[in-house]
Amino acid sequence: MAGVWRKTLVYLGLVEDDEYEDYGYEDVEMEEAQPRRGSRRAAGDAADGQGHSREAVVRAMPNAAPQARFHLLMPSSFNDAQEVGDKFREGYSVLMNLQGVDPDLARRLVDFASGLAYGLAGSMQPVAEKVFLITPAGIQVSAEERRRFLEERGFFNQA
Repeated sequence: MAGVWRKTLVYLGLVEDDEYEDYGYEDVEMEEAQPRRGSRRAAGDAADGQGHSREAVVRAMPNAAPQARFHLLMPSSFNDAQEVGDKFREGYSVLMNLQGVDPDLARRLVDFASGLAYGLAGSMQPVAEKVFLITPAGIQVSAEERRRFLEERGFFNQA
């Protein structure tokens, strides 16, 4: 039974294993490996003709920011929620105007849109009274761009 406890203590690293000393490991010095002729490594090392090795250069590709595209929606029924979801999934920023909509329908559409934005890692923010901007993940709409778009549509920024 003492053997089990001893092995447990060794396993947990609380005591050193006496048997380790009996294995007779030797310290072996590794020689620097010389590449064989004709191998890829030898050809790559001497690629400049003078025996100097060249280092590979890795450059990051420029990450172009996604272009913000807008879709204006003035829903008249809850069936228009599908259009909000379709355009949002296509990468459009959806501007949802609920100014002429029944308050109960407006609340349902806001609930749907906020769940959509949350579920797909987007964002939703009010931009005017009863007007909401729903943006997909990775899309940033600058304040100037948002202001310009709202003025073109006749909305005034009240948020």
